[in-house]
Amino acid sequence: MARPRPVEFEKTKIVAENRRARYEYFLEQFFEAGIALTGTEVKSLRFGQGTIAESYAEVKEGQVNLINANIPEFSHGNRFNHEPRRPRKLLLHEREIAKMYQGVNREGMTLIPLAIYFNSKGRAKVELALAKGKKLHDKRETSKERDWKREQGRLLRDRG
Repeated sequence: MARPRPVEFEKTKIVAENRRARYEYFLEQFFEAGIALTGTEVKSLRFGQGTIAESYAEVKEGQVNLINANIPEFSHGNRFNHEPRRPRKLLLHEREIAKMYQGVNREGMTLIPLAIYFNSKGRAKVELALAKGKKLHDKRETSKERDWKREQGRLLRDRG
């Protein structure tokens, strides 16, 4: 059974991407959220700095926070600089927050950030996914499938 294609958001400049997430998790539902940032955080992101490799999002008290995302201090930020790993509030509609809360609490899923990017209006956004963790045999299956697709492409290119 084929999995449905993920929802595509309008991304003009991708700042940070969590490439490992597609290997580690089954991604079920996708959301786009704004981030509440300070001035130096935005400047740091515009310079292409920031990582979300070890980050996750949590739903608490009706709001969603991005935890453990690293946006390094801005080089010219002097005393107004920000804390690099502080929790950042994500801006979502109540319905979306309710869906996330239900997925995390009832179905045992995790909220994983896939990318931080700037949209066409210049706003910083986060692409989130409700995900279920893969077991070791699922990861092996994924890598076998990926290798077979690569081999198929080689065979078709050589013969055709």
